[in-house]
This record gives sequence, structure tokens and C-alpha cells, in this order.
Amino acid sequence: QVQLVESGGGLVQAGGSLRLSCAVSGRTSSTYAMGWFRQVPGTEREFVAAIDWSGNNTYYANSVKGRFAISRDNAKNTVYLEMNSLKPEDTTVYYCALKDGYGIPTRWRSYDLWGQGTRVTVSS
Repeated sequence: QVQLVESGGGLVQAGGSLRLSCAVSGRTSSTYAMGWFRQVPGTEREFVAAIDWSGNNTYYANSVKGRFAISRDNAKNTVYLEMNSLKPEDTTVYYCALKDGYGIPTRWRSYDLWGQGTRVTVSS
């Protein structure tokens, strides 16, 4: 059974940094894209960043471009989200998601599997 487990969330001051990790277990192939999303209660899940199976192609929401960086280590079956220059409006729960195959989807409905989420709180 494939599972995604996020870690790395926490409390940080505005301007600070955090690195989120998403460990993929139960997969022998790396042919999948990974995405990070975030969701404020009562709103739709928001795209943050995505990376294709190779790690050579990435895509970012305009709100995080230049501040966040997504990467992956296929040998470790882990995807990372490096978050810098954090703002209070980045506060919410962050989810990683897996999409089988090639491509680099940005819509949350395109993803096949989700982690349980990790909370990020940025204080002003």
C-alpha cells in the first residue's frame, strides 16, 4: 500500500524558513509527479508547487514563486518543499500529493494519493 507522510511543519517567525518533507512508501517505481498544496478551512485546496518524475521540471504558484523550492530525491523516495521568506499568509495546513505517470499537474483533482498534512504557522 502506497502512503505519503509529511513532516517538517511548525511555528516560525515571518521572514523565516521551513523545509517540508514528504516520504513515499510502498512504491518501487519513481514514475510519478509530486505536488504540494495547502488548504485554509472552508476554502478549496490551493496549488503551491509541483515536480515531475525526473525532478527536472517544476511549477509554482505565483504566490510562492521565488520564495519556495520543490525538489525530490528518488533514491530516498522523498519530496521536499523549501520555504523561505515566509509570510503570515502562508499559515495553513500543507499537503503533499502523488500523481502516477508523467506530466506535472497543478489541479488538486488530478492527483491520486494524499498525505495527512502538516501544519505551518507563521507569526508576524
